[in-house]
Amino acid sequence: MISPLYTTLRQALVPRYGRQEAQAMALMVFEDVFGVSVVDVYADKVRHFSEEEIKRLENISMRLQAGEPLQYVTGSARFCDLTFRVTPATLIPRPETEWLVDHAAAFLHQNDVQTPSRVLDAGTGSGCIAVALAKRCQWLQVEAWDLSAEALEVAADNAQRHGVEVDFRCRDMLLPCHAASTFDLIVSNPPYVKESEKADMAAHVLDHEPATALFVPDDDALRFYRALARLACTGLRPGGGLMVEANTALTSETAALFVAEGLTDVAVSDDCFGRPRFVTARKPS
Repeated sequence: MISPLYTTLRQALVPRYGRQEAQAMALMVFEDVFGVSVVDVYADKVRHFSEEEIKRLENISMRLQAGEPLQYVTGSARFCDLTFRVTPATLIPRPETEWLVDHAAAFLHQNDVQTPSRVLDAGTGSGCIAVALAKRCQWLQVEAWDLSAEALEVAADNAQRHGVEVDFRCRDMLLPCHAASTFDLIVSNPPYVKESEKADMAAHVLDHEPATALFVPDDDALRFYRALARLACTGLRPGGGLMVEANTALTSETAALFVAEGLTDVAVSDDCFGRPRFVTARKPS
């Protein structure tokens, strides 16, 4: 027999999310918030909930029914097999962004980058890329920038939770930076959604996720990539790499910009859904 508490939550979510998604969300709430496993839910072995926990569950149900993202309701999101704290000050990590961590680690291994090697995550948000990379490649010296003090606080907490050291700095990547050529790799998932694309986006994203981390003006949609290319030319060691996530409609333009700024080995790669999402390049040796 399935737990009645779980059944009540799932049924409350079905009208908005459909049966399958409501089921997945309800199970995640029980596991992530209350520490109740899927096996215990389906075996009706859910421990006794206190009155306070029942009130919390009811509050969670109402917030989810109102369309608030599950990750903000639970305060956590999964990324690269790790759990990260997220708040409305940070974007919710997406599964496609894991490509950056996988390929950054591969780049460092394949190119036999000397240790300790230095990596910059520009626009770190929750710190998911920086922390996951530091966790996977423990010899790295990772620096991470963000303009939001609130996001940096969340990112620092995530680094502490996972036992890694990241040098977080409050810095605007659009401002000129005359960094010495000290980084082996720069990774970034900057704002890239054009203002005109808002109409095509889901309401839960528009209503809850930080606009400054999402949107760019239509007349300057590549502003962050121009800044990143110039940062790569000054901040990377010769032969160092640049890896970015980009608007799937603008990857060709992003690649052309990188070439125009003097970077080499520019390439576009698909994400896990088969869409052109990532652009990589190198600083000339």
